[in-house]
Formats: sequence, structure tokens, C-alpha cells
Amino acid sequence: MTAVFLVMVIFKVSGQTSMPDVFLKNTLKEQLNYLDERTRIYENYRAIREDMFQKVKRNISDTLTEAYNSIDMLNDLTTVLNHKIDSLSTGLETTKASLEDMTRTKNSIRLFGAEVNKITYNGIMWLIIAGLVTILAMGILIFKRNLSSIHNINNELNEIKEEFQAYRKSSREAREKMSMDHFNELKRLKGG
Repeated sequence: MTAVFLVMVIFKVSGQTSMPDVFLKNTLKEQLNYLDERTRIYENYRAIREDMFQKVKRNISDTLTEAYNSIDMLNDLTTVLNHKIDSLSTGLETTKASLEDMTRTKNSIRLFGAEVNKITYNGIMWLIIAGLVTILAMGILIFKRNLSSIHNINNELNEIKEEFQAYRKSSREAREKMSMDHFNELKRLKGG
């Protein structure tokens, strides 16, 4: 009996081979495919070596633990990224408001305490400039007309002065002649 026992133990020890590399290096799917291909089904039960079962069980547990850790890490990362997105959205809204305010300020000018759009301001200024140019042009035309009138009046005045001088001269000569005639008449009446 001892001999039979020894033979069975030797066969059992020599019959069990070391752990296949598939359980040490490959993925879970490949490990399960290996078990599916290399184990037998007996009365709806699959006969799996205990060491292989424990190794697959540890590998599954390790994979699940790693997956849970990865999920937790991704959830934490998602939370951080959501906070970042919220802060960036808030910053973007603030930046948009600042941009709109700056654009409105850039496109407007304060005129008498009221903000006026630059286009409207430019239109008003060009209207004022056009009005001033029109007034200036009218002033120049009026000045030229008045200058021409003054020139004509000066010519007429000079003509009147010349006429007056001629009239004065002729009237003085007439008076002198009359005085001379009167003096000669007096002299003739006196002397006889």
C-alpha cells in the first residue's frame, strides 16, 4: 500500500506542471480562453486545476481593483475638470462682458456727458464742419461783393469829388468874375 501511495504521490507531483505563462503575462480574456480550450466539462461542471483557478481569481480581483481605482481616478479627474470648465466658463462670461464694454466704449465718445456712437459723432462733426465751410464760403462771397461795392462806391466818390472840385472851381471862378465885374462896375460908377 505504501508503494501504491508513493506511486500516486510521485505521479501527482510529476503530473502537476508549473503555472502556464498565459496566467502570468496575458490578458484576462486570453486566460479565460486558455481555460475554455484546455479544461474538460464533466456533467455540466468544468474541471479546473485549483492553482489555475486561484491565479485567475487573483488576476480578476487585481484587474477589478485596478479598474475601480482607475474609475475613481477618472471620477476625481472629471470633478476637477468640471470645476475647471465652470471656472473657465465664468471667466469667459466675464471676458465677454469686458469685451462688450470695451467695444462699446471704443465705439463711442462722450459728448456733453452723453455717450454717442462714433459714427453718429463723426456725422455730427462733418455736418458742423460742412456748415462752417458753407458759412465761410458765404462770408467770403459777401466780403467779395462788399469789397466790389466799396470799390464801386470809392470810384463814385472820387467822381463826385472831381465833379465837386470842378464845380467849386467853376463857382469860384464865377464868383471871382462876378466880384470883378461888380468891382469894375463900382469903379466905373465912381469914376466915371
